[in-house]
Amino acid sequence: MANLKDLAQHLGLSQATVSRALNDYPTINAETKKKVLEAANLLNYRPNSSARRLATGKAGAFGLVLPVTDNLLTDPHFVDFLGGFTEALAAEDLDVVLTASDNPQTYKRYAESGKVDGLVLSNPKIDDIRVQILSEMQFPFVVHGRTSGPAQYAFYDIDNHGAFLTATRHLLDLGHRRIALLNGTTDAMFARSRFEGYRDALAAHDIKVDSALVFNAQMTEEQGYTHTRILCAHDQRPTAILCSSALMTLGVSRRLREEKLQMGRDISVISHDDGLSSLKTENFSVPLSVTRAPIREAGTEIAGMLISRINGTAISDLQHVRKAELILRASTSTAPV
Repeated sequence: MANLKDLAQHLGLSQATVSRALNDYPTINAETKKKVLEAANLLNYRPNSSARRLATGKAGAFGLVLPVTDNLLTDPHFVDFLGGFTEALAAEDLDVVLTASDNPQTYKRYAESGKVDGLVLSNPKIDDIRVQILSEMQFPFVVHGRTSGPAQYAFYDIDNHGAFLTATRHLLDLGHRRIALLNGTTDAMFARSRFEGYRDALAAHDIKVDSALVFNAQMTEEQGYTHTRILCAHDQRPTAILCSSALMTLGVSRRLREEKLQMGRDISVISHDDGLSSLKTENFSVPLSVTRAPIREAGTEIAGMLISRINGTAISDLQHVRKAELILRASTSTAPV
């Protein structure tokens, strides 16, 4: 593996010229840049991170702050997101810095440290102080999701409102009128948006939200199991369940089996599907109808957006909303008579 000195000697150029060519300085002509890049590939050149930082003023790394209270390294959503994120950055010889903290001021400390060129804000709350802190510092960041109010920041989100509006409409079209919603926690922006989509679809059919059919909780298998047990104990149990996570739906499925109820026959189920590599919704005992938006692709997109942001792309050009796809399978059918 060649270093900068080897590369410069091979080309007969100064190290300064080679460094500027590799970092795409406008003062270096296109022919020289091409020659340097071809030689770098030929000699398997990899930049020294410290030298690159001195030459460009950039750390060559982006930061992720993990909540202390959640073991995200065992969370399949985070693992898939991180896979897409790190793979995209590695292709550009960029690194990821991970730390754990529940203190929003950690973001300020990292922004001031020079260790990272930008940050990812995950699981945004309805009112999120982290957005305010980094916006006031004018430090590059991308939010995985959105907060309430006007968005004056870069973000990548899915159309949570539209996904659950469409899913609820489909169940209504099948004749369901008692539709339960198992959702994320009330402080999460995505959960509010999904509830509003559900509510708006019901309102279009002159159906009021029944609070006894709506649950907010951490999206785990056990929460799905617990709330399905409560729903099945109702005098008039729901004929359909809309679920915010495939992990929760594992618990839904387990409890329905214990109740001797079959998904798609006795109770229809639609789940949101993040396209997890470790949990294929088409492989459930009854293949799940889903709203799908793969989370690994979110990691890849956000990596590219961070790179664009530090290279000067305007925030208004880095606000992306992806539509979720409704995929119908055997877990949904017409409402039982």
